[in-house]
Amino acid sequence: MKKIINGLRYDTEKAVKIGQADHLYQSDFGWWDATLYRTPRSGRFFLAGEGGPMTRFSQRVGDMRGYGEGLFPMSREEALEWAEQYLEVEEIEKHFGNEVEDA
Repeated sequence: MKKIINGLRYDTEKAVKIGQADHLYQSDFGWWDATLYRTPRSGRFFLAGEGGPMTRFSQRVGDMRGYGEGLFPMSREEALEWAEQYLEVEEIEKHFGNEVEDA
């Protein structure tokens, strides 16, 4: 998936995949499947995925919301927060090692 947002090109085929997560079942309105990426050149983070009508990926269909897909830029802080919620410890430490410290 490619998208240009604020003059910046985001491309899932060229980006570094950090991790993937999904939620619920495909037949559920809240179902989603998303992957967190980092651009190779500037190190910007973004989330790309698809989901049902009750997700951030939904798209307008007439006067209702339906299945959709999308790509959303994220700050480093937002990306780390998403990773902490959905990814394994090893994936987080590999890509966010500088922000993680012992308690």
